[in-house]
Parts: sequence; C-alpha cells; structure tokens
Amino acid sequence: MSKENPLVTANRIGQSIWIDDIQRSMIEKGEIKDLINNDAIAGLTSNPSIFEAAIAKTTEYDSSIAEITSADSSVSDLEIFNQLAIADIQAAADEFAEVYKTTGGQDGMVSLEVPPDLAHDAAGTVKTGLELNKRLDRDNVMIKVPGTKAGVEAFEKLTAEGVNVNVTLLFSVNRYKEIAQAYIRGLEARAQAGLPIDSIASVASFFVSRVDVAADTALQAASADAELEGKTGIANAKVAYAYFANIFGSEAWQALSSKGAKPQRLLWASTGTKNPEYKDTYYIEELMGPQTVNTIPPKTLDAFRDHGIAENRLATNLDKAREQLTALQQHKIVLSDITDKLEADGLASFADAFDRLLASIAEKRKNLS
Repeated sequence: MSKENPLVTANRIGQSIWIDDIQRSMIEKGEIKDLINNDAIAGLTSNPSIFEAAIAKTTEYDSSIAEITSADSSVSDLEIFNQLAIADIQAAADEFAEVYKTTGGQDGMVSLEVPPDLAHDAAGTVKTGLELNKRLDRDNVMIKVPGTKAGVEAFEKLTAEGVNVNVTLLFSVNRYKEIAQAYIRGLEARAQAGLPIDSIASVASFFVSRVDVAADTALQAASADAELEGKTGIANAKVAYAYFANIFGSEAWQALSSKGAKPQRLLWASTGTKNPEYKDTYYIEELMGPQTVNTIPPKTLDAFRDHGIAENRLATNLDKAREQLTALQQHKIVLSDITDKLEADGLASFADAFDRLLASIAEKRKNLS
C-alpha cells in the first residue's frame, strides 16, 4: 500500500498548503494545475522578490513588455509591472477558481502585494489596494499589505470596503493581535453599514524561520544553551495560534460568525529552512494544525512531498513554547527588538527587490525598443 502524499494529508488535517511562487511559465505549462490536482495545493502567494526573479531574471515577459511599450511609449515602468503582474495573478486566480468554489471562498486565493514604498502610508495603501483589487477583477484574489502600524490602519479600512487582504511581514505576537482586532473592527464597520461580510477572506502572514535566524544569533552571542536554538520561531508561532483560537472563539466573533464571517486564518510564511542543520521540512511539520495556511517555496514543497510527516502538532506543548520564550529574557534577549528589526529588514529587502525589478524593466524596454 503506497503512502499518501503528505501534502494531501495536510489538507485532510485542516491546514491549507499554498505555494509561495509565481511565474508565467508555471501557468502556461500546467504546473499550477498539476499542483492543485496532485498535491491539493489550495492557493498562491507572491511578493516583490518572487516577481523580480520571474520578470527581471527571465525572458518570459520580454514580448509583453515590448507590446505594452509599443502601445504607449510614455507608460511608466511601474505601470508595465502592474500590467504584467495583474495578468499573471488573474491567470493564476482562474486556475484556482474551482478550489475557491469548492471551499466556499476560504481557499483558492492568489495574492498581489502593494508596492513596498507604501509600507508607512495608510491612505496610499488603501487607495492602491482598492485600485489593484478593481483591476484584478477576481473574487479569489487577495491584496497583500505589510503589517506595519500604517498597514494595520489600511487593512481595517480595506476590510470594511470588502477587499480580501493578506497581511504580510508579521513577526511579533503583539502586532498579530493588532491585526486580528483590526479585522474584527473592519467587519463590524461593514456589517453596521448593512453590507455583506460572508464573502470576505483574510490571512495574517506570520513569519517563522527568519525569527530563528536572528534569535539563534543572539543566543550564540549570549553563550546560551544550544538546546534553545531553533525553538523561538516555532514557539512564537504557537503563542500566536493560541491567541487566534481565543479571539475567534470570543463572543464578539460569534456575533460576526452568525452573519457568515470567516475567521482570519494564520498563514505561516518564511517556512523554508534557512539553517542547514535543521530538517528541511521542520517549519512545515511543527506548524501543522487546523484552520491555518502554510505558504511554501517550491524547494521546500518538493522536500515535504518526498519525505515530510503530516500530523497535527501545532496546538501541542504551548506551555513549553511559553517557557522557551521566557528563557530568552533570562539571557537578556528582547524578542520585540528582534521582531522590530526583522520587520524593518523585511520591508527593506522587498523594497530593494522592487527597485531592482523596475530598473530591469527600464533596461528591458530600452533594449526591446
């Protein structure tokens, strides 16, 4: 008897697996369709780094760039990117349309991020988010908004406007709490306005492995017990999940749930193992549990399909997770300092990737003209 694909098992456990990648050839060659049919992949996420790799580092988009600039020589590099990305996201959303339908609008989602330079501009994020959502013109798309202070404000307003939002670059439990509360406020505002809330879906993208990289470095500098290494990211996520279970089991939430509202699921991001000493499927296996999403890069997805173990571990050992986070304090390691820096570094990384992408588009249009 052959072993069940662990990606399929994860789906039965109640965790949705999304792929953290997009490229036009994935759609044209049927790779996304195969992921849906064979691996129960239930959604897709993108970010500026992914689009940089797809557009700047391949020739797949060159003919489209030439067509766009030929039709309008004054078009901006940003608008060229928007047209390329929107076409890809629409095509991917169409591939996932049946998943969206069969899961009642919970899965089948495809995400497109607002430009990184809007990270601290709430009004600009709302304006751009609404524009992108309208241009995408698909029910199963999410607008990605970074979980900065401004992002919390923008997210609440976009939710009230009926936009599906993927709040990204979340590292701290406190910021996640702000996001979960903003989601409820946004839904309440929409319901009070007499507008439907049953078709809105949202995820909170909580980053994991990057936390371990930073925490392990601090632990080593403090000459701490090596047993603490590789534990912070998982422990941090488990504490966030406990809050998820609490807030979406509250009376305030039940009032919205009775009107058809869907919980904002936690989405585990940054789940590719960065430390070669850790198992390559570590962040998939330890964070598997119901009512969650894990968005996985292709290499890690292949590894989990090959030798991953799918079982419900997420809600276990919560007390131990809290103890591990407390142990950081004993070594004078302040987790909030780590997560604040990771947020800033993540924003800078995506901004740099986006700048390189636009510079590449400028170079390509010049060479293709």
